[in-house]
Amino acid sequence: MELKFDKYHGAGNDFIIIDGRFGLPDLTQETIASWCKRATGIGADGLIIVHNNADYDFEMKYYNADGREGSMCGNGGRCIAAFANKLGLCAEQTIFLASDGLHHATIHSDTLVSLAMNDASIPEFLGDGWFVNTGSPHLVLLVENIDTIDMMQYGKELRFNNRFAPDGTNVNVIQEKNNVYFIRTYERGVEAETLSCGTGAVAAALSLATAKHINMGSIELNARGGLLMVSFNKKQNNYTDIVLHGPVHFVYSGQIQL
Repeated sequence: MELKFDKYHGAGNDFIIIDGRFGLPDLTQETIASWCKRATGIGADGLIIVHNNADYDFEMKYYNADGREGSMCGNGGRCIAAFANKLGLCAEQTIFLASDGLHHATIHSDTLVSLAMNDASIPEFLGDGWFVNTGSPHLVLLVENIDTIDMMQYGKELRFNNRFAPDGTNVNVIQEKNNVYFIRTYERGVEAETLSCGTGAVAAALSLATAKHINMGSIELNARGGLLMVSFNKKQNNYTDIVLHGPVHFVYSGQIQL
């Protein structure tokens, strides 16, 4: 049996995407992890499946590279909107269901997609960094030299820190250089640094906004895989109107032999 898939990436954050509307075989954790493995599989930060939904355009199911079902993925949400548009499930605007609720996306072009995120609380400062859940939990730390950090070691230590037990956290480091912000992210579930992370960019933007007392506007973040922009509005004890903007690219289509 062969299963068709598309490969997309959003600012270097790459995904295997499958149309599951007409049924799928049982996919085990081991199978998904093997597909995502870069040396011997297709290679991806995660797997996304499109499912039917009676009330909305479609439903998004996301699996991390370790094969386990994951929490919300911002770049994945932008990629699946482009994929749904390609399938004819939506035009330039779409509303779909994800693990953390409803999301509205706008497909501006073949390579630019914006995703509305759910409201988020004010990031909590923990002494070494800010912690906030933007659909996935994130720790954000300001560093002096972002290029010299060993993200595998540094990120792994903080990802499994007892403060974030039992599920752990994603870890982001940011640095400001000449009024430009740079970001690197260690993602749980991938258990490695990714070229970008959508929910991590949102967490970083909200943390910077909190630290700098910015109540509304947008913040750009330069990830290793591309530029992401986050717009937001602060209302009382929450950030609202959060939108993640960034590039999306179709890479190729293929077939998996089951």
